[in-house]
Amino acid sequence: MLINKAYEFRVYPTKEQAAQLAVHFGQARFVYNFFLRKRIDFYAANAGKKKQGLNYYDTAKMLTDLKKQPETAWLQESNAQVLQQSLRHLDVAYNNFFNKRAQFPSFKKKQARHSLTVPQGFRFDPKQGTLTIPKISPFKIIAHRKVEGTIKHVAIKKNPSGRYFASLLCEVEKKVEPKKKGPEIGIDLGLKSFLVASNREAVDAPKHLRNSEVKLVKLQRLLSRKVKGSNRRSKARLKVARIYEKISNQREDFLHKLSSRLVSENQAIFAEDLNVKGMLANHCLAKSVADSGWSEFVRQLKYKSEWNGVYFGQIDRFFPSSKRCNGCGWINESLTLQNREWTCCGCGQVVDRDFNAAQNILQFGKLQRTEGRSETKRPGRGGAVMPLIEPGSRLL
Repeated sequence: MLINKAYEFRVYPTKEQAAQLAVHFGQARFVYNFFLRKRIDFYAANAGKKKQGLNYYDTAKMLTDLKKQPETAWLQESNAQVLQQSLRHLDVAYNNFFNKRAQFPSFKKKQARHSLTVPQGFRFDPKQGTLTIPKISPFKIIAHRKVEGTIKHVAIKKNPSGRYFASLLCEVEKKVEPKKKGPEIGIDLGLKSFLVASNREAVDAPKHLRNSEVKLVKLQRLLSRKVKGSNRRSKARLKVARIYEKISNQREDFLHKLSSRLVSENQAIFAEDLNVKGMLANHCLAKSVADSGWSEFVRQLKYKSEWNGVYFGQIDRFFPSSKRCNGCGWINESLTLQNREWTCCGCGQVVDRDFNAAQNILQFGKLQRTEGRSETKRPGRGGAVMPLIEPGSRLL
């Protein structure tokens, strides 16, 4: 199978190269914002007509005409492919919105992360440690690992912390065979413990944001007192951005290591389809939920399982994994979030909430895998599905 794999390396541009990149970043941002406004205005003016919106080809033709105008002739200074890719990104953002995969595209800010994409004309030399893109001299790049496959495009980005990175998207041919050795586990994600597995393994929540909160609050207070536009404010902003970048790197490192280990040790992994967006609406839990990175962790489990022949399954979010006793099937309807342990009225055993949930996720996940999905529409839940298992019955 063909897979897309990205390799990210640190780039060290000179002052002259940084100035050239700034021109490219600024023009790519201008094109994105300019044609976002064009598409919004065109839709407002043509609502109800046959052609209600602009597509990529319309905006690409308008970009060619825009370059010929005297007041915007400076757009010719940057690589034409960079500006065209900016239009493609805008078109993808529109399609994601209309397909209900994302919110409506927003205008790019100068203070946010900068990026540009070069689909061709680049040259990557790992032996010399250089990366060359059109209209800019070769960059110094630290290629700390071997790049596999065919490089499809290169993206250069500048983080708010001021660091530059190059992301190489490669197309790799990978032979995948179903993994037949290893245990099968169910995992329950939580806040007290980041993960509790059906084999009784518990992984503590790292709480990267909480651990850096004291230092972050101090730096943000100092930043708020600086005069806007001053050099001291710029330096204070960099300090805050570097703390946030460190937190992001720590979280990403933790999630990658844990997901890779679970995929390498097991032949099947079952998890719950959590409603993370709904949990973020709870102001008491929102910060801890966002700090945990559950959605990113599940995303990593999905693609790593696919790459390594491991079966990955998710059970419905309305399945009572915590309320249902994994021994006899009795459901505790009065269970609250504060109850970490409870006594089953069906069999009398003392049930650990998280381990019980992991056991139920494993049992129902294996049942779904072997017998196929047996589901029905659950009334009063907006069309959500609920497995056809009678209360009091055992799953296995």
